Amino acid sequence: MVRLALGVLSLSAALALWQFLTVNDVTWWLRFDRLPSATEVASAFHEQAGTESYRTDLHFSLQRILAGFGLAAFAGIAIGILLARSRLAGAVLQPALEVARPIPAIALVPIAILLFPTDEQGIVFITFVAAFFPVLVSTRHAVRSLPVIWEEAVRTLGGGRWRVLWHVVLPGSLPGVFGGLSVGMGVSWICVISAEMISGQYGVGYRTWQAYTVVDYPGVLVGMVTIGALGWATSALVELAGRRVTRWLPRTGHATRSRRP
Repeated sequence: MVRLALGVLSLSAALALWQFLTVNDVTWWLRFDRLPSATEVASAFHEQAGTESYRTDLHFSLQRILAGFGLAAFAGIAIGILLARSRLAGAVLQPALEVARPIPAIALVPIAILLFPTDEQGIVFITFVAAFFPVLVSTRHAVRSLPVIWEEAVRTLGGGRWRVLWHVVLPGSLPGVFGGLSVGMGVSWICVISAEMISGQYGVGYRTWQAYTVVDYPGVLVGMVTIGALGWATSALVELAGRRVTRWLPRTGHATRSRRP
């Protein structure tokens, strides 16, 4: 409860500072006289939130995120485990993956336009690439960091390769995997918004860029606030899922309270 109250207080203070700087046209170093005030953005948000175009943009952006991120989560976890468990797979796949990994996903927009028959597929591809590598790298490191004694214990009891995978590798690597999923979700939003600005026809990023081109600065800020809220909500869902499936892990707060007399 205290944490929630502090969060609300911090956000309220930031909004109050924003309102003060813009209403008073502060131009010391940064030029707040050109920035819409918090009340102007709130009014624009109230006008747009009930429109069909706003709901359509939300639908398209969320649909692209779910498709791209879902594919990236499946492929990143599977290939990450494969690279960590198979020397042959590492020798064959890792060089190409390491060359591709530093390339920013948004830089692949021209390639996506050439490869895919529709802009929609290209945007999903960009979203997939953005989330894939954080998930892949975190999964690979999580699997490689597992204590060898866990696997040896299962094999001593007669467990085979698949039993080791399902009862040691997957549950043991989950904390690291969900760390990569959380990072991947944030990067996905960055890239899907950028891709929508460049080649989209619908979506929050497309609408934000359109507002900028017609000098609708409150509309630009509405888009930014929407992007931030969507990114926070989806990342929170990933972290909540991670806590639910790793409830067997010791929690620092719980452990501290349990030691108190």
